Parts: sequence; structure tokens; C-alpha cells
Amino acid sequence: MAAFYRGWRYAAFLAGFVGFIGLTLYPIAISPMIDASEYKKIQKETRKNIRQEDIQPGNMKVWSDPFDRKKPSAE
Repeated sequence: MAAFYRGWRYAAFLAGFVGFIGLTLYPIAISPMIDASEYKKIQKETRKNIRQEDIQPGNMKVWSDPFDRKKPSAE
């Protein structure tokens, strides 16, 4: 069997194996990173009746963006 995978057959086997892994991982890992809009929509739908303040553990403050800049006052 080792004699079968020599030269171009070995390269074709490796390319096929890497391609198979890539095709398998695409819908699981790559596609959600490229377009997360569907997952955001699902999350919004499943969390619509949940108030985060009610389920926050240890009476901790709900997370807020630390880089959110204060808007200048209109004086």
C-alpha cells in the first residue's frame, strides 16, 4: 500500500485530505466568522423575554462598553 502513494498520487492524496478538512470546517468555523448576522438574529429572538439585570449573578453591574465615550453636553 505504501507504494501506491508516491509522486503525484501522494500530492493528490494530501490535497484531497486537506480539502476534505476545509470543506468540513467551513460551515462550522469559517462561515459564522464571515457573516454573524444569522446568529445575532437567533440570539435576539431567544433572549427577547430575558432581562439581563434579573439574571446577573452576585448583584454585579450589567456589562457596559468601557470605550463608550461620553457625548459632549449641549451648553
